[in-house]
Amino acid sequence: MTPVEAGAILLAGVGAGTINTVVGSGTLLTFPTLLAFGVPPVTANVSNTVGLVPGTAAGTLAGRPELVGQAPLVRRLVPASLAGGVLGALLLLWLPESAFAAIVPVLIALGVVLVVLQPRISAWVARRHADVGGVPATGAPWVRPAVLTAGVYGGYFGAAQGVLLMAILGNGVADTLNRLNATKNLLSLVVNGVAALVFVALEPVDWTVAALIAAGSVVGGLIGARIGRRLPPAVLRVVIAVVGTTAVVALLAT
Repeated sequence: MTPVEAGAILLAGVGAGTINTVVGSGTLLTFPTLLAFGVPPVTANVSNTVGLVPGTAAGTLAGRPELVGQAPLVRRLVPASLAGGVLGALLLLWLPESAFAAIVPVLIALGVVLVVLQPRISAWVARRHADVGGVPATGAPWVRPAVLTAGVYGGYFGAAQGVLLMAILGNGVADTLNRLNATKNLLSLVVNGVAALVFVALEPVDWTVAALIAAGSVVGGLIGARIGRRLPPAVLRVVIAVVGTTAVVALLAT
């Protein structure tokens, strides 16, 4: 790996950490960057997941005050995220690498669409959230299987997992959106963390790549916590959309 490549991956990690704090879906920066430097798709996905765990952990720790009193909800949903993350990671490893390479453009495109539509999704969640007053604090019955499904997706690829989780929690759990966002961060950490453990145990990890992304994502997470929320989210969504769309076009052209 050349110094230029290492620097680009580090910067992508910083961008991913910042974007994850503001709008989520930082994977749509780091994953295409790794592909551009010739890292095989499965190795890129595995190393990216491992590398982003520290940044996700930093974001979760920053939201600890909003998690106070959420023990019943967390106890109900964390096992679903845990199981989903393991299943998604195993699917990535069990299915042929050619299958993942073939579906990657679809997954990236899905992530881009979710990020672009995030303002509308958030507005819809906010409108619907007023209608869940009668729902118990532990969530509607359908929330747990939905969180499990989001965990499978997150363990397999992960881009825009946070958007999916906020749509689920915002419509099925009676709590403030700030507290639900903290829950979303915790569930994302569980999915990414357990998937990373599976990958470390069963699949070769490019530790240079993972370390660069980890260092960058932690720095980006700190930036996002301090100034990232002052940046126009629309600008960051445009960046994600451009990078993701470019990656899809490049992959389909090969």
